[in-house]
Amino acid sequence: MNQVNNETLSFHLQLLSRVINMEHYPFIKLVVENNITHGEYRQLMQLLTELNSRYETQKEEGLLDFTPLLVHFAGMLNEKLDPNTTIFALKKEGYYPSLIDAFINVLARSEQPELKG
Repeated sequence: MNQVNNETLSFHLQLLSRVINMEHYPFIKLVVENNITHGEYRQLMQLLTELNSRYETQKEEGLLDFTPLLVHFAGMLNEKLDPNTTIFALKKEGYYPSLIDAFINVLARSEQPELKG
């Protein structure tokens, strides 16, 4: 099997990023730019799946304030990623739309201009 070295892989990624309009994929762009590993990506997706499940349960129970879920997300988010930027990137790409909309609503109501993880 032909092994590709890191320099070649990096070059190929640079070429691909020129071909693909990364503005249409802000979440993927964040993953690439912040050197998120495959394992870190899986952890983030698992976190989102778990939070989405909790969100759906809480919503069915009539809960209206999802601030604790947002705080949990920010606290558990990989330190390489900014919570607000990640939320809006996930929104643009359509990941977990109801959960992400709930996060954005909490942010909009918040007096804090930025949520720190």
